[in-house]
Amino acid sequence: MTTAQKIDIRQLNLAQLQAHFSEMNEPTYRAKQVYQWLWEKSVRKFEDMSNLSKDLRKKLDEKFVIKAVEIHTAQFSNDHTIKNAFRLADGNIVEGVLIPTDERMTACVSSQVGCSLTCKFCATGYMDRKRNLNADEIYDQVVLIDKQAKANYNIPLTNIVYMGMGEPLLNYTNVLKSIERITAPDGLNMSYKRITVSTAGISKMIKKLGDDGVKFNLALSLHAANDIKRNEIMPISEHNSLAALADALKYYYQKTKNPVTYEYIVFNHFNDEIEDAKELAKFCKHLPCKVNLIEYNPIQFADFTNAEADKIEAFASYLRKEGINTNIRRSRGKDIDAACGQLAVKTD
Repeated sequence: MTTAQKIDIRQLNLAQLQAHFSEMNEPTYRAKQVYQWLWEKSVRKFEDMSNLSKDLRKKLDEKFVIKAVEIHTAQFSNDHTIKNAFRLADGNIVEGVLIPTDERMTACVSSQVGCSLTCKFCATGYMDRKRNLNADEIYDQVVLIDKQAKANYNIPLTNIVYMGMGEPLLNYTNVLKSIERITAPDGLNMSYKRITVSTAGISKMIKKLGDDGVKFNLALSLHAANDIKRNEIMPISEHNSLAALADALKYYYQKTKNPVTYEYIVFNHFNDEIEDAKELAKFCKHLPCKVNLIEYNPIQFADFTNAEADKIEAFASYLRKEGINTNIRRSRGKDIDAACGQLAVKTD
C-alpha cells in the first residue's frame, strides 16, 4: 500500500480507531494504547510504540500513516524569540513562534496555510489561503514549540495563542478539535485558561463559540472602534460591522461569562488620537474586557508606521481613566519578522 492509500491515523477518534482494530482482529485495548502514544506521548513513528508487539507495529505501518509536522527552519531573535517555519506532510509551510518572557513561555500557532482575509497591515493577508490546517497539524506546532522551549530555556510552554497565520474561526472545527486534544487528559492536558484564540471578527462564528460554551479565551483584533476606519484596514468588517460584533460579543459573554480581550494596533496618524480612544472606550462598555495596545510592526507591503510613544501612553492613560484594564504590548521578534502581523512564508 502506498503512503497515499494509507489511512491518516490522527484523523480517527478513539472509537473509529477501535473499529479498525476489530477489523484487524486485534484487541481494542491496543487501540487505546496507540491513541495514548499519538496524543499523550506525541510519538510520530509506529516503531517507537514500545509496548506493542513488532508484528502489530508492522501491521500499523502497513495500514496507517502519521503525517508529522517538522521544523523546516528556525530563526533566533536578539530578544530570544524563535520563529519556526513548519513543513507540513504535503510540503506546505506555515510559521509559528516561541515567545519567551519573564512571566510565561508562549507558543503562537497558525491555523491556515495563508489567509483568505486581506487585512492591510498584516503580511499573511497578502498571501493566498491554500487550505485549512488539520487539528493534528496545529497540535504538532504546540508539541514542537514546547520541545523547543525546554531545549533552549529549560521551561515548558505555559500559554498558547492562535495568532499566527490564518483566521482561526474560518477553520472552526479543526481549531476546536486541536484545542480538545491539547487540553484533554488523554492529550497534552493543558488548561483552557492558558489558550487564547484571536479573530478578526466574524460575528456568526463568535456566536457559535457562545453556543458551544467554549472555555478558552477570546481576543478580537479590533484596531478601530469606527466602522469607516476599520473598513479601510480590515475589509472583513464590511460584513461584520461594529454593531454586529458588539451583538455577537454580548451573546458570547452571556453564554460563556468569559471576558474578551481587544487587540488594538496603534498606527501613526490613523487611530492614535484621543477621539479614537473615546470611541474604543465606548465600545468597551458592552461587556467585561481588557485592551492590549500593540506596537505596529512594519511589513514590506504596507506603509503604515507605529504611533509615537507619547501618543500610545496618552491613549492608554485615557482608557485607564475610563476604568478599562489596558496593557501596552511591546513587540517581540521584530528583527526576524516574527512579530505580530509579520508572519508570511517568503517565496523569493
